[in-house]
This record gives sequence, C-alpha cells and structure tokens, in this order.
Amino acid sequence: MLPLAREVRPAPLTRHVLNEHGILEAVPSDWALLPPGDAALSRRIKQDGPSLTVIELKGRKRFSRGIWAPAARLEALRADLVVERANPSYQRKLDASRQRRAVEEEDYAVDFRDAIVRFLAFHPTLRLEADTLANLITEHATPVGSGTVARTERIPIEQRAEAATIAWLRHQTTGYDTMVIPREKGRRREIRRLLAQRSVQLLAKYRTGQPIDRAQCPLHRALQQWLPTRTVG
Repeated sequence: MLPLAREVRPAPLTRHVLNEHGILEAVPSDWALLPPGDAALSRRIKQDGPSLTVIELKGRKRFSRGIWAPAARLEALRADLVVERANPSYQRKLDASRQRRAVEEEDYAVDFRDAIVRFLAFHPTLRLEADTLANLITEHATPVGSGTVARTERIPIEQRAEAATIAWLRHQTTGYDTMVIPREKGRRREIRRLLAQRSVQLLAKYRTGQPIDRAQCPLHRALQQWLPTRTVG
C-alpha cells in the first residue's frame, strides 16, 4: 500500500509525475498544484491526506516543485489558514518562533566557528589569521538555505567544520572555479581530492608556524583584505 504523502519526480508531460518506480503517472483531474513557498500550508496538506510532493534532484541538491493534492481540500486548508493568521495570537506565536530560531541559529554559528578554529589549530602567532578565516567560512556556510555542508545534520559538527574549510579553500585559494574539467566519471571528484590535499598541506604551514611567504601564499592573498596591513608570519 502506497503512503498517503508520496514523493515523486517531475515529468515532461503536463499533469504527470514520475512515481517511486520511475513510471509515468497521471495526476488526478480534480487535484491542483500548491506552489512551494507556504511551509505551513504544505505541511498541513501532506498531513491531511493523499498528496504528491514533486522533488527535482540536481546533483545532491533537492528542489521542491510543489505539491499535488485534491483541489477542494487544498482550498479548505488555505481558507482555514487565512482565518487562523488573522488572529492576533497567531502573529505573537509566529514572532516568538522566529525569535527562538534566530537565537538557535546564532548559537549554532558560534559553535560552528569554534569547531573551525579547533580544526585549523593555527600556531599561536597566527591567531588573527585563524579568527579571520573562521569568521569568513562561518558567514558563508551557516546561513539557512545556503545548501552547504554546514547545514547537514548527518555528520558531527567537527566533520562539517573540516569539510566547510576545505571547500572554502578550494574556491578561494585554487583555480577550481575556472578549471575546465573533462566530463569523465569520477574526474571532478579526483580533482577535488587532489586540491583538498593541497589545502591540507597549506594549513600545515600555518599550524607549525613555518615562515610564510605572504606574497606567494594563496591563503594570505585570500585573507589580506580582511587583515591589518601588518601581520605576523
């Protein structure tokens, strides 16, 4: 027996989807599509009865293309929400929820930044560089909706911090973004692995306190606009 709330894929035909088995399936004639954007209504329509959530996969990313559900039920739930949202208590609850989430996000950003600093483990004389780098990575990786590894809960925060750091270094200290990579299976993954090794070697210099040629160091060049004119290293 199929679940009431099903996840399907977009299909090339109007009012059709690709079901769980990759088979073309027609959407019932009395159903309507709820566009993405209203989280409350989307959540209720999936909880209330049969629905088809259309998810498009692009690499590892998932994009909602809306939810198909009986039109009459969709309109009834939408009308209920209009009445509920007109109640002043709804706005108070909404504001309290937003404030709570904002505090949680701020706390997470602090924890994530601290995890990056621990992973960097720069020499004490390069604490300014460590703090600056941690701040930049955190600002890039932690916003909700950024789609970065920092937003996943599948791995510990220490692994997220390491992966986010390596990704930032790949984009900011190598020519990865302008590389022409052959469309061969596994080729991009191999290049990313090699660049990750370079990043680890680069970080090792900052961890041991080795003399750093600032004019040639790609990490220093990436950080220099945020650092004071005179730095140690």
